[in-house]
Amino acid sequence: MTGAPITRADHAREAAVEAALGKLDLDDKARLLAGQDNWSLPALPGIGLASLVMSDGPVGVRGVRWTADDPSVALPSPTALAATWDPELARRAGRLLAQEARRKGVHVLLAPTVNLHRSPLGGRHFEAYSEDPYLTGEIGTGYVLGVQDGGVGTTVKHFVANDAETDRFTVDNIVAPRPLRELYLAPFEAIVKNAHPWGIMAAYNRVNGGSMTEHRHLQKEVLRGEWGFDGFIVSDWLAARSTTGDILGGLDVAMPGPKTVYGDALATAVRAGDVEESLVDDAVRNVLRLAARVGALDNAPAVVAGSQLPAPLDGDALAREVARRSFVLVRNELRDGHPALPLDPARTRTVALSGAAARDARILGGGSATVFPPHVVSPLDGLTAALPDGALTYRVGADPSDQLAVAAQGFELRAVCRAADGRELGTVDLPSGMIQWVGVDLPDGVTYDELHSVEFTGTFTPRESGDHTFGTRGIGPLVLTVGGEKVWEGEEGLGTSTDPFNAFFGERLPRAQVTLLEGECVDVSLRLTVPRLPGMPMDAVAFSLLHLGPQRDPGDLIAEAVEAARTADTAVVVVATTTAVESEGFDRTSLELPGHQNALVAAVAAVNPHTVVVVNTGSPVELPWRDDVSAVLLSWFPGQEGGAALADVLTGAEEPGGRLTTTWPVALADVPVTDTTPVDGELHYTEGVFIGYRAWERAGTTPAYPFGHGLGYTDWEYESLDATADRATVTLRNTGTRPGRETVQIYLAPQAADAPERPVRWLAGFASVEAGPGESVEVTIPLRARAYQIWDEETHGWTTVPGTYEIQAGRSLTDHRLSATVTR
Repeated sequence: MTGAPITRADHAREAAVEAALGKLDLDDKARLLAGQDNWSLPALPGIGLASLVMSDGPVGVRGVRWTADDPSVALPSPTALAATWDPELARRAGRLLAQEARRKGVHVLLAPTVNLHRSPLGGRHFEAYSEDPYLTGEIGTGYVLGVQDGGVGTTVKHFVANDAETDRFTVDNIVAPRPLRELYLAPFEAIVKNAHPWGIMAAYNRVNGGSMTEHRHLQKEVLRGEWGFDGFIVSDWLAARSTTGDILGGLDVAMPGPKTVYGDALATAVRAGDVEESLVDDAVRNVLRLAARVGALDNAPAVVAGSQLPAPLDGDALAREVARRSFVLVRNELRDGHPALPLDPARTRTVALSGAAARDARILGGGSATVFPPHVVSPLDGLTAALPDGALTYRVGADPSDQLAVAAQGFELRAVCRAADGRELGTVDLPSGMIQWVGVDLPDGVTYDELHSVEFTGTFTPRESGDHTFGTRGIGPLVLTVGGEKVWEGEEGLGTSTDPFNAFFGERLPRAQVTLLEGECVDVSLRLTVPRLPGMPMDAVAFSLLHLGPQRDPGDLIAEAVEAARTADTAVVVVATTTAVESEGFDRTSLELPGHQNALVAAVAAVNPHTVVVVNTGSPVELPWRDDVSAVLLSWFPGQEGGAALADVLTGAEEPGGRLTTTWPVALADVPVTDTTPVDGELHYTEGVFIGYRAWERAGTTPAYPFGHGLGYTDWEYESLDATADRATVTLRNTGTRPGRETVQIYLAPQAADAPERPVRWLAGFASVEAGPGESVEVTIPLRARAYQIWDEETHGWTTVPGTYEIQAGRSLTDHRLSATVTR
């Protein structure tokens, strides 16, 4: 591969691949390119090939079953990881995930997601890193290197321009060559060249008329030809739709199985003369090379032998470190001559905490990124442990969810599987009221042939008295029982969504309202008679028990929080989104916080001038009260240790280390790029190269918080900048009273108006430094040749734009401390 030295072990692996390939007949080769189930490829013992197992990421390794029986470390969301601006920390996170994968028998992690934050309305925004292609490529490179340091493969996804969820299976994204190269392909290119990933995932969408799984130009000519990629290309789940189109376009593996466009269909196409067998051989080589790299092919040395594995990592400690390093302090005002944060023990003896999200932490985004951690530290838990006894009070204040959600808090559930004659086939404990069993993801002893019904059964202990709403999501005949009484029975049909997953899950529907008493346990049950649906691409069982607690008057809840905050030294309000707002499968239509959370913040700030707001979201939201509070801390989806990390930062045990990787607007109306909805099946990227901060500066609109912004707990003086076209050396001093960490950002700004049109400036490099009080530190940041180049649509290649450039060193896009002029 381009840039990767060829070693003796590489030659040994290639020899083993060729020897194994030579022993396979056409049927075995075609079978190897099709999933045998939802998560794995078939073993071929005759050539010493073990079954290759894949698992969803990117914040943890769920494994092949949607269950909490084997818990997974839950790291903070990708937006949080990127907010650390630290590729080495991303590499450590990757090593931890490789450690988890090996423990679970997983060979390939389906991550990272390196699509861009084209619009803040993108529903999967939380699962991607940044609006900037260079920063995305750097964090993604660190992540991939870390996972593969541990001998586990990655699949960099979703290739390419998969930047929104609306009609994601069918949308044709129309992107001109220049933005396609400079923005959307750029992170993939950087990761391929710098981290040499072992896999790429082809996206659902089309690009400029071609389905990505069939896109010969992008997959074969660009990815493999220009960049030298030699890993395997796997389809996103159900994205492969054409036997001949996919193999001709360069797709190696069609997932999931056993019903795919490959396997028997591919062998038939070869025998009919529609496909050259050499193309099948090429795909099989890529799969066997992956197997060799991860140690799943006999006579092939794994890239990482057992003795070479990185030292074991403490998952809890690393999750906590990533979280605190990701938190972005965007506002920290002086009150009585002192900054609001960190909390001063001498001045803050009482803290009033409010917000439902402080008690019920939102630690990760919805969809395929979901994992089930061994424990969760909520903000309430973290602050209770960190503050002196009696210092903390808690009030709900406002609940972001006024809709049915998957049954969780207070529910103790298991699933019971039965045959048609009532025999119990198997049981499994459940982390929540949701089942998503696909393929072989069934409890031990259960098969689809015998499975007739699945029943959620267990208990619910309310924490509030009042009217509790119970609901269902799923297709087929359902029976809901609460407190020993049948409260609803009926049958639900397939949903109308163009997304087959959402259509199969159906709508969230209320079914019954039951009056319950706080602390009084009741039995609950939801039974599904498993539907047999002709034409389904995979065997699956998916349904949910839903719940919504009593809906108290919002004004009363806010009033209780206000009274607690009125006399407290400091008020901390935690606001959040929900899975109904941020999740895979749909885009957002608003940037408003759900429920009455804005009203809560405004009311608390009106009675307590020392109000700190923690924003628990995966992507930008409007903060209409931001100038009325003392401090605003963005905590993203902070993973299982988020509450402990929050306590570290609020109390000053650690400083918030994050910087914004995407622009935060004042209001949705100000956002330059918001279009995520196709028209007649097409979504046109009419903004060209102007997304994110590039678009904000072009529009001349001031956001709430600019790209790169973030405050720490000390001050920095930028003393000198020495720059050439190839590097920038910055000297800076910690002028504060405590140790600190600073992210030095380098932006490149062309000094003359020229054609073609370019942004005002763009990120060209960055580095983190640490220094004690009064200490100076020097850092040299390389500047890539690519930073001065554009994609020339006439010559179809990269070209350097000569001229004078200003090198700007500073703390964010808009906070320049030093500058120098260079000529390229």
